[in-house]
Amino acid sequence: MKKRIPMLFIIPALIWGSTFFVIKFQLGTVNPTWSVSYRFILAGVLLMGYSKLKGLNFRFSKGEHLRMLLQGVFLFGFNYWLVYIAEEVLVSALVAISFSMIIFLNILFGALFLKKRPEKKVFLGAVIGIAGTVVLFRNDLIGLQSEELSIFHLIVCFLSVVIASLGNTTSAYNQSKNLPVIQTNAFGMLYGGISIGLIALISGKPMIFEPTLAYTLSLLYLAVFGSIVAFGSYLTLIGKIGTAKAAYVLIILPVIAVGFSALFEGYVISFQVIVGILLIFGGNLIVVRK
Repeated sequence: MKKRIPMLFIIPALIWGSTFFVIKFQLGTVNPTWSVSYRFILAGVLLMGYSKLKGLNFRFSKGEHLRMLLQGVFLFGFNYWLVYIAEEVLVSALVAISFSMIIFLNILFGALFLKKRPEKKVFLGAVIGIAGTVVLFRNDLIGLQSEELSIFHLIVCFLSVVIASLGNTTSAYNQSKNLPVIQTNAFGMLYGGISIGLIALISGKPMIFEPTLAYTLSLLYLAVFGSIVAFGSYLTLIGKIGTAKAAYVLIILPVIAVGFSALFEGYVISFQVIVGILLIFGGNLIVVRK
């Protein structure tokens, strides 16, 4: 079983690292809030269909559905909504660095709600990894303008990280109570997609769909790989090694995103970028070593 853990780490890292590039095909005609709603409702429906074909159990109590709802609105709804609000002003570097902080929140919530004692090496690895992320985005941070440092948007960004961490913790708790990852994700994605769709309706966003090949294929990729496969692997990883160590997947994402940008967008990898990547991988080795 331990042989699966590296793959459970690599799969979401590679997929989510690629989604920074794929999401660009979702931008334009359709409001991002609706795109996120379509993504998770589609993922939930597909995962429901898969579960039915496999004959998986669908009988859950009201309390279990409530926990699935919490996981859904935290992981597949509100945190994405707040990230889009934050990115209206904040540069992606700040958002990436903010999300790298999730490892500390996962440690905190794990200790508060799951009674998990934090390991010193996880703190050390997290500090080194976050330092690498800062080095990676150093030029973006130096070039920040005052209008890109809106206190409101920084708070919204931090809240999105808090909510995502609560979603991680809820998933770990659900697994400790023997709720299966596949069915929990199926219901959770439906609940999350519907909740963010309601937010779009209440905020007056027009419900439209862009019937182009680029939009449709990118939506399918984000639903199947970015949601079903990546979240399935990541949340299973949380159940096996805990929320703190699993969170390192999110710290390593900028490295994967830089790789895709270098391949497809002509991004030049400088010495500074190499140093940042080495720091991130160094922190990762400290966290996952026996």
